[in-house]
Amino acid sequence: MISAAPHIPVLLDEVLDALAIVPGEIHVDGTFGAGGYSMAMVHRGAQVFAFDRDPDAIAEGQPLAAAHPGALTLIEGCFSNMERLLEERGVARVSGVTLDIGVSSMQLDRAERGFSFQADGPLDMRMSQAGESAADFLNTASEQDIADVIYRYGEEHRSRRIARFIVEARPLSRTGELAAVVRKAVGYRAGDKKDPATRTFQAIRIYLNGELDELEKGLEAAEAVLEPGGRLAVVTFHSLEDRIVKQFLRRRSGSEGAGSRHRPVNDDLPSVSFEKPAKAVRAGDREISVNPRARSATLRSAVRTAASAWRTGQ
Repeated sequence: MISAAPHIPVLLDEVLDALAIVPGEIHVDGTFGAGGYSMAMVHRGAQVFAFDRDPDAIAEGQPLAAAHPGALTLIEGCFSNMERLLEERGVARVSGVTLDIGVSSMQLDRAERGFSFQADGPLDMRMSQAGESAADFLNTASEQDIADVIYRYGEEHRSRRIARFIVEARPLSRTGELAAVVRKAVGYRAGDKKDPATRTFQAIRIYLNGELDELEKGLEAAEAVLEPGGRLAVVTFHSLEDRIVKQFLRRRSGSEGAGSRHRPVNDDLPSVSFEKPAKAVRAGDREISVNPRARSATLRSAVRTAASAWRTGQ
């Protein structure tokens, strides 16, 4: 593995196997982060267009781009807009798209970004560093809205109690404050296997950054830009993300299974735009021991057919 990045890309070898890069091909890294995937693709001979909505990631990646002129192009923007942003650069079709979903290690490890409760920092959580912050949301939203966000995006069954404690503790401005409130709400004890603040932080981050909507639109964008035979590789880190990717690939490949009287077969669907997806891949014990973040990672991949991309909503 060749990488100048300070963090270890999850399932890197497996992603590269799924991409099957041929030197000279054009590939998209939809989530540049610290550049681990992008640099591995470059060293396999790909011309890489790498996206990230975090201006810090783009700024810190400039030395890598400068060291590999023509091989690595950095684009600040959401991967859901890749079709338009690639067209602006004269690229209509690509041979591969890789998406590493969720928060990056760089964002988690920097307390000032406010994504993690491991170290106290401002209650921020904005990937693009613009718009409503976590503090803005938690200090102004209704108790019901906060509970709904925590339940929907954190799959937290104690969401109503947590929301009530948050509202009673307002105003909140620090990650440490929010973590303490959540722990108090659910009766956390030091030494418990999993910190109960994890689900609440995940939920607020996903909501603020519109991550699930971005993923759905990003998959459609990837479908639109991949050439026949192009490869899609998506790494997710929790069930909400993985479910979206799994259902997208099943539907686009015609692998949803037979209908029933409750859900009849829809004969009006377009031709399949992806071949049957490869079996989901998860990290082995060896990788997990070196990179604990890999524990929850799932890779799903598929190959594009020659059929036209589906229209939104199909």
